Amino acid sequence: MSRIFCILAAALLGVIATTGARAARIEQGDLVFDNLGPPAADSLARIGAYLGGREAGVLGWSPQGGLLIATRFGATTELHLVERAGGERRQLTFSPEPVTTGAFSLDPTRSAFFYLEDVGGNGQFQLFYQHLGEAGARRLSDGRSVNLAPVWSNAGRDIAFATTARDGKSFDIDVVSPESGALPHLVVGGTGGAWYPLDWSPDDSQLLALEYVSRRESHLFLVDLDTGKKRELDAGAPAAITTARFARDGQGAYVISDRDTEFKQLRFVNFFKPQSTVLSGHIPFDIEAMAISRDGHYLAFVSQEGAVDKLQLLDLVAHQDLTPPHLPVSGRIDSLHFDATAKRLAFSAGATTAPRDAYVLDIGANKVEAWTSSEAGAVDLQRFVIPREISYPSFDREDSHGRDVPAYVYEPVNPGPHPVLVLLGGGGGAREFRPGFDPWIQYVVTELGWAVIAPNLRGAAGYGKTYATLDQGRAREDAVKDVGALLVWLRAQGNFDAARVVVAGQSYGGYLALDVLANFSDRLRGAIDFGGIADFVALLTEAPAYRQDALRTEFGDERDPDTRAYLRRISPLTNAERISKPLLIVQGKNDPEVPEAQSEDIVNRLRSRGADVRFLLADDEGADFRQRRNRVIACAVVAEFLQSLR
Repeated sequence: MSRIFCILAAALLGVIATTGARAARIEQGDLVFDNLGPPAADSLARIGAYLGGREAGVLGWSPQGGLLIATRFGATTELHLVERAGGERRQLTFSPEPVTTGAFSLDPTRSAFFYLEDVGGNGQFQLFYQHLGEAGARRLSDGRSVNLAPVWSNAGRDIAFATTARDGKSFDIDVVSPESGALPHLVVGGTGGAWYPLDWSPDDSQLLALEYVSRRESHLFLVDLDTGKKRELDAGAPAAITTARFARDGQGAYVISDRDTEFKQLRFVNFFKPQSTVLSGHIPFDIEAMAISRDGHYLAFVSQEGAVDKLQLLDLVAHQDLTPPHLPVSGRIDSLHFDATAKRLAFSAGATTAPRDAYVLDIGANKVEAWTSSEAGAVDLQRFVIPREISYPSFDREDSHGRDVPAYVYEPVNPGPHPVLVLLGGGGGAREFRPGFDPWIQYVVTELGWAVIAPNLRGAAGYGKTYATLDQGRAREDAVKDVGALLVWLRAQGNFDAARVVVAGQSYGGYLALDVLANFSDRLRGAIDFGGIADFVALLTEAPAYRQDALRTEFGDERDPDTRAYLRRISPLTNAERISKPLLIVQGKNDPEVPEAQSEDIVNRLRSRGADVRFLLADDEGADFRQRRNRVIACAVVAEFLQSLR
């Protein structure tokens, strides 16, 4: 599901009485309703049916050949083990919080796994270790720091992970041996950007480590774990590096980066010669994920080709491309994992009309088999609308040629003109919109009768690094102008009602929704803001120390007077007096990306002017509403807001 609408939905916890034009601020369990009436019971029932399904994401193999997956049976996502194709899902974690990251030790004598868990969506993930069959887990991290990207050593005895434990503001790399009982120890850090482990060398004596500066710049290092010595690999002009894996002979690494290219490509970097070889130069798209078998025989990777991903497989011994069979679903592919025998490749795949599931490719037989079959819920998938990819002319011109903005369009089957919901994202560190299994969008289209348009505005990934940098610096508001161009384009389309348009976005997309509403209120019916940025200066000055450098690289350094003045000028809070149409704000109180205060400030500023602003707050959620109990109600609030603006 798209990130914006994964946050929408939950069971109604009580009846909210309203009086007059504005409802009171009422607390119902973990939800706070401000200027909102109770959703209708029939709306809750229909939305609950659409959001009742589940998906399964592959996390890796167990040493015994089972698949570790993340899926939901009850209120939230937990880890499960599937022993065979079509086998039952054995639940391993039973936390009240979602668990979506984990991996089994590669040591066949151990039946143990690690996982990450935060509390209430606060982003302060802790690292836990648990033996299969045991009732509880042991925390390996300190309980206060932020911990990310854990990776097992090849022997399955040690875990490398990124952590802020040393000073609370820098991401270092620590290593811990879970069975030893010893505390984690520092192996990389103390200088530069944020450090993340990517892979262990075949003999576990070295690490591939990523120094992350920004979404446009990162550096790859080879780290000797005995001496702590670091050596940069494939140095040169700034480049974005997605991931890297050791070649099994220890002579080099396979790296996904956009060095010297528009798109992220797969290349081999030699440790002992100043050279790298591009392996995917014939593919004019981003390479998104990869995996290498433990014996070094096979390399699998995914190329993003518009709305559809393509699985690629290389035989590194025979030096030839293999042709995987036709996959059961045509859509998104991710999370590649070879088993210990190097004979099977597991991955996750889903499509607009198919929930994400776990699949296994038998390389010798060249056959793909589904290991899970997730239920879509009490909905008719035949009614789901397949989006079409379009482009529309932007506001600017380059070399006398029009610049086009790519977008995906979902349209109701009944005749138009239809009211339009515009989903805003991309830029500001966000990924581009790509169609997937998203029952909420389908509800908006099939039940409410709205068209949904998701433009990939300048700054979005997936269209080359030039496009991804077009919203940088003082060009930040050019993405807002792209939305203005969309509103012009809509007026020329007979199947859309340009007089009934609502914009929506989350986080940075929420900033765009607020800024678009401020700039184009005369062309909009209203806007929906999911934890959006209202004040860039406050965001930068009040961000946790470990996020400040990355945020300043992305948005500008507010300590510079000129930059501060510019950021203040483009902040929606500054321009609140220009917002004249209804606004709905949905916010998680524990959001680690955009603090709740940003939403409270814009609510208070608008209300001081008598504006129509409605506010839904969840006390136990972060940026994404992950608890099922918080969902259907939030989704119903959004649905009724849309219908009130028809």
